[in-house]
Amino acid sequence: MRTAAETIEVRRPSAVRALTLLLGVTAAATVVVELLNWWYAPGQEFGLAVRTGWAMLRSLGFLVLIGHVNRGRAVAKPLGLILAVTTVFAVGRLVVPRVGVPPLPGLLGFGLLTGLCVAVVGLLYRSDVVGSHLVRHRKGLVISGGRLSWREVAPKRPAVTGWLLTARAAAFTYSPLVLVPALVAGGSILDGRLSSVPAVLFWFAAGIAVSYLVLFCTAFLLRGRSWARKLLVAITLGTLAVDLPLCWWLLGLDGLIRDGAPLLAAAALALYSLHRTHPTPASAG
Repeated sequence: MRTAAETIEVRRPSAVRALTLLLGVTAAATVVVELLNWWYAPGQEFGLAVRTGWAMLRSLGFLVLIGHVNRGRAVAKPLGLILAVTTVFAVGRLVVPRVGVPPLPGLLGFGLLTGLCVAVVGLLYRSDVVGSHLVRHRKGLVISGGRLSWREVAPKRPAVTGWLLTARAAAFTYSPLVLVPALVAGGSILDGRLSSVPAVLFWFAAGIAVSYLVLFCTAFLLRGRSWARKLLVAITLGTLAVDLPLCWWLLGLDGLIRDGAPLLAAAALALYSLHRTHPTPASAG
């Protein structure tokens, strides 16, 4: 016999359960498509291995996203959007070989994965049921009435829009998108191109510096500081100014397309998201 003191489990809406299942399928499809691309690749060189490994790591990102969706976290929307966009670019750059036409299994897998990513974004942003579910904040220790409890904690910062969270999530991808081609270029050192050592080391240092700059900037961006918006724009343009020429110089046109395009997509998303948000009168101060 059920008593009033018992905890009643609330069943999640069907749209949320469908989104969770779709994310799991997308994570599995990411791994399968990357393995197909690796299997059919005519030359399994060091650069392809690095790019394939980075693309497969996105499957872990989808698993993290499932946890946010299950907990109803508002951050799930921007995280899902940037994961979907960068996954399509990351997989697309590996489908096309250096020479010849893409293999049919790779094209079919890329089409399937693109459809799954579009469906994920559609559910996240077009479903009212999912939108009403993704409204919770993180949990933390709270002292109330002399008792310590673990419960949801409302952020002390001013309320932020979804576009601002999207700009933050997109900016966090700058560092890995810079470090991956830098690691690929590091393979040229093993081939005897010792003259490129200073450029590769600078590339690595820039990628690490970008991660700290973005972390510092977005902390104040979410608190409504207008100077943080300008700083994020400067970081975005500076990252492109460093990464794209190095991709062209050390990796050639092929590397510029494969590694520069995902960074351009993330930068465009971050800048567009900033454009969609407008500073409040309080943030001007």
